[in-house]
Amino acid sequence: MPRLRFKDVVVRGAVQGIAAVALLFVGMFFVTDHHDRVTFLAVVAGFSMVFAGAGIVFGGFFWMACGGDIRRWRDWRTITSQTGGVMIMAPVLVRCGVLALVLFPGALGLYDLVDNAAFDSWLYGS
Repeated sequence: MPRLRFKDVVVRGAVQGIAAVALLFVGMFFVTDHHDRVTFLAVVAGFSMVFAGAGIVFGGFFWMACGGDIRRWRDWRTITSQTGGVMIMAPVLVRCGVLALVLFPGALGLYDLVDNAAFDSWLYGS
């Protein structure tokens, strides 16, 4: 298999982040109370902001530390040293960090949309 490229990992993380925003949009309707819905979206936005920063920073550091030998998750059995797990965790952290980076503005936008919704609208809740 060809080696993972940074651009491909970032694009896949962004696509998965868009899917996560759509899932969050559907999932917010399961929280029916307005205050709880707004709190839920605020907490998701906060956690995704923190995880995006940590995932991208540590994933980028691991990626640079590997020197180009980046492996996929399914290549776990090919690791021969104690520090070889970094070769697998680098793309995982970058992808999850980019996913969270896309999820953060989506959750923040949904928070703002629900918070400013009219009292009798379907976005407001009960």
